[in-house]
Amino acid sequence: MCDQLEGVRRKATRLVEKMLPVLAVLSSLCSVPAHAQEGGDLAKQSQNPLGAMISLPFENNLLFNIGPSEKTGYALNFKPVLPVRLGEWNMINRFVVPVIYSGGQDVPATVAPDVDLGYGSINFDKVTGSAFGLGDITWQPFFGPAEPGKVIWGVAPVLVMPTATEDRYASDKWSAGVGAVALTMPGKWVIGMLTQNVWSFAGKSSAPDVNKFIFQYFVNYNLDGGWYLSTTPIITANWEAPSSDRWTVPFGGGVGRLVRFGNQPVDFKLAAYWNAERPTYAPDWSLQFTVKFLFPK
Repeated sequence: MCDQLEGVRRKATRLVEKMLPVLAVLSSLCSVPAHAQEGGDLAKQSQNPLGAMISLPFENNLLFNIGPSEKTGYALNFKPVLPVRLGEWNMINRFVVPVIYSGGQDVPATVAPDVDLGYGSINFDKVTGSAFGLGDITWQPFFGPAEPGKVIWGVAPVLVMPTATEDRYASDKWSAGVGAVALTMPGKWVIGMLTQNVWSFAGKSSAPDVNKFIFQYFVNYNLDGGWYLSTTPIITANWEAPSSDRWTVPFGGGVGRLVRFGNQPVDFKLAAYWNAERPTYAPDWSLQFTVKFLFPK
């Protein structure tokens, strides 16, 4: 009987691993919390953007009341992290691969401002029907000490590549700039910030210039059982836009939990953000659900 139960348990585990993220987060409520990593807590390492650990985050965003017709949109940001040790330094390769959907819109006769989604944007002047496709991919190779002190930091050249498959999401420009991360992890806290600015340097001459700023602060408080509270809003500024449509400033937060499915640690997080300041056709608020697969050494 025990062998039969063990067989059933293994099959169920394999099935859960293949489930959609929503089913996975429901399963996480009754899963065993991930144990602490030797030499550090795995939950806190998962929240460290400069952690020397391979991770595969899938950040799902539902965008409410977006565009002139106030439709619901969707943005998936796939954010793989690949660390490389270079002597006394780490190079933490961070990629942002946005996949975006927006419904058909009644575009006004006046020029509609771009809607900045942090990593990715929408230009409603380019397409009137619904659009689903890849946005411009960002690469951030952060360099920082392999053995950091109480303050963990890193700096990176940033490259944004014109990879969009739909006109609505395309800048049609190559852009580059600089980014920086700094954080500290006292006790149960993980507190820090990430910032970058990019400028266009090549691409279609007819496309508008790119000059965009991102600032993200993050505050996480870790509880027992793998649970944690989190706020990680992304504040953006499009310096090429009129002052009234320049800033997106969200407020909000949510809750997460680190669990294991077999030997695989997975970090789940559910959060909501309200845009206190936003461009004309940006969403009023968004619901974010993140699934992050971790591969500690």
